[in-house]
Amino acid sequence: MKRFTALVLALVCIVCLAGCGSTAQTAQPDVTTYKVGICNYVDDASLNQIIENITNTLDAVSKEKGVEIKVSLDNCNADASVMEQIISNFIAEKVDIMIGVATPVAMRMQALTEDNGIPVVFAAVSDPVATGLVESLEAPGANVTGTSDYLDTDAIMNLIFAYNADIKKVGLLYDVGQDSSATPIAAARKYLEDKGIEIVEHTGATNDEVLLAAQAMVADGVEAVFTPTDNTVMTAELAIYETLADAKIPHFTGADSFALNGAFLGYGVDYANLGVETANMVVEILMNGAKPAETAVRTFDNGTATVNTEICEKLGVSFDEISKTFEPFCTKVNSITTAESF
Repeated sequence: MKRFTALVLALVCIVCLAGCGSTAQTAQPDVTTYKVGICNYVDDASLNQIIENITNTLDAVSKEKGVEIKVSLDNCNADASVMEQIISNFIAEKVDIMIGVATPVAMRMQALTEDNGIPVVFAAVSDPVATGLVESLEAPGANVTGTSDYLDTDAIMNLIFAYNADIKKVGLLYDVGQDSSATPIAAARKYLEDKGIEIVEHTGATNDEVLLAAQAMVADGVEAVFTPTDNTVMTAELAIYETLADAKIPHFTGADSFALNGAFLGYGVDYANLGVETANMVVEILMNGAKPAETAVRTFDNGTATVNTEICEKLGVSFDEISKTFEPFCTKVNSITTAESF
């Protein structure tokens, strides 16, 4: 019996040693890890679309390259103190790179990385030169670069007058606190003044204020409303689109996400592609040794108009008719129906 027990124990030891040897042979080498901190400015369809495409692209790259990209994602919901804390947390976590989605986040990241030199890649900054984020689009000059959703305001103005050549009064709806609105609103004023068009301006910094501003546009009898890539109005679009559409006022805007949320038309940047390209810039800096100071800002002008077909019906026009009207001024005319997200 003792001999049998000893034999069993010996066999167990052999199996255990074999198992240990097998584990040692299949042990994988250490995987290179990169830490990325992403802060979104506010929860809206355009910016969320950017975030989704950034994270999906980074995930695909990590699998393709056999590396680990750890993403810390947060949203400050337009709260400056929360934004400060999020960025400070990224610094404390010693992230390898930060991504700031929208101008306010990018500007605060720039300020808080001046001493530590952490690379910053921004996304959806309409005018990075005017805001001082970069020295020039071609040569940013410091630790910050990224992607811009610069808006061709004249192109949207052309669409307004293609829609109705006899318009006499146009409303400008925006948030004065949004840096992304300053340049396109100034360009819209100049365009309309040169045509002798009456301009009505109403602004808002909250959903309730934007709703009041939309109601004021109706009371003032504007015949069309223009909004640039303004995150405040974008967030409020679901609350205001019926007010404008019921009054037969087309809302022309600077992104397809506005049209998704009920605006008549969104024109300009493909935010899905912008998110992908933002992630590609991050990869170039992290893995390929690219320097932000020498990495040109990427801009997009796809000339695509996205028209909400439900709003067409409310305005009494057909999508087919509008498509033919807009085609000479666009690369492409897409259709969309109202929803909260893509």
